[in-house]
Amino acid sequence: MTMPCDDAGTSKVQRFEVFTGAGQRRDWPPEVKAAIIAESYSKQETVCAVARRHALSPSQLFTWRRQLRKQMAARGVALPVAPNMAPAFVPAIIEEPLSSAPAKRPRKQARAKNSAVELEIDGVAVKIGRGADAGIIAAVIEALRATR
Repeated sequence: MTMPCDDAGTSKVQRFEVFTGAGQRRDWPPEVKAAIIAESYSKQETVCAVARRHALSPSQLFTWRRQLRKQMAARGVALPVAPNMAPAFVPAIIEEPLSSAPAKRPRKQARAKNSAVELEIDGVAVKIGRGADAGIIAAVIEALRATR
């Protein structure tokens, strides 16, 4: 039995790409790595911004930070933590309204719901409702004219 995916060794190569240049693993000297990690803890900018500036993936920098915390914890040393500021609230100021009467909303104009057009021909009143067919209206008007 032959499956469509079984032709790996029997079919011709359609496309072959060679990647050159960037893509190699970089080896960071410990001093440089330590400086980048320290910079990420400075709280002057985000970890992602520090990583971008050093052409690192943010996940790589977070991994370095996690590894440093584990090494420090294994030695019994904790990283200094910046004190968290207590939450602060902005005071609310409530002002009295200018008038005690509630604001009036502008009313919509009343529309005639029953009819849109009213015709009176020779004492006969015809009320044409909204959405009426134009052909029927023309026929009614012609019938009224014919009876005059």
